[in-house]
Amino acid sequence: MQADTVIREKMVPGGWTQKKADGAIALVAMVWGASYLLMKVGLEGIAPLNMIALRCCIAFAATALIFNKKVRKADGIVLQYGAVLGLVIFAIFGFIMYGLKTTTASAAGFLCSTTVVFVPILQIIITRKKTQPKVMAGTVFTIMGIALLTIHESLSFDTGAALCIAGAFFYACHIILTDRFIRRVDGLLLGVYQLGFAGLYGLIASFIFEMPSLPVGAAQWGAIMGLALVSSAFGFVMQSIAQKYTTPEHTGLLYALEPVFSALFAFVLLREILAIRGYIGALMVLCGILIPNIKSRAPD
Repeated sequence: MQADTVIREKMVPGGWTQKKADGAIALVAMVWGASYLLMKVGLEGIAPLNMIALRCCIAFAATALIFNKKVRKADGIVLQYGAVLGLVIFAIFGFIMYGLKTTTASAAGFLCSTTVVFVPILQIIITRKKTQPKVMAGTVFTIMGIALLTIHESLSFDTGAALCIAGAFFYACHIILTDRFIRRVDGLLLGVYQLGFAGLYGLIASFIFEMPSLPVGAAQWGAIMGLALVSSAFGFVMQSIAQKYTTPEHTGLLYALEPVFSALFAFVLLREILAIRGYIGALMVLCGILIPNIKSRAPD
């Protein structure tokens, strides 16, 4: 694991280092933390599958237009990997959105953040390598912090809870698969095409299970455009580019910042104030993310 980190530190085309990559992923976590407010607005008048189709199709169209020349160079492998990751993204959004319909937002926030637990477990199963003790300690610290930050009532295990955990599991799968795919294909191309396939799957599912419709009113259009251009287009493309220069464990820990940023935006925009335990939880999340980055003293 340590050797893997060292190798990735040396991958610096375009000025990328692991620290810069971690910073970029932390920025993505901030964007996704704010997206919960937009999803809340959008779901008031748009069906879940319809929302997935709209946000991902618009995101694909925007990124394909911006990176027009490069997108045309995609080969069969990029399309194949994009189709796989697009299906995973569709599953993530689908499970989480339907989970939110039958469980509380605070419980869903905690359950979706269990991605931080699934990532090292999947890494151990796939690579047969033990995770560094510092990473495991950071993971435990982070999940405890998330619990303090997001759970405000007794957590009951119902259908919604199961769906949110499934979403978190697929989130971890997306991180692991992205880590493998970007070693073989261009991260930008992969980021763009996975959005296109996710939008296609959402559109097909929307026609089968729902009645496709467009947003009504400025608020819903604003929510969809924010989710499409910032959360999806910027978020998933940036993740695909940056994750090449960091590790899946770091990525999983950094995405644990989502509920922290979500609480921050709720305070700034909605004037929602956290209880003392919430601030303690946020501090624990930050500490959990920093623990794996503490350098061990070299033996004398």
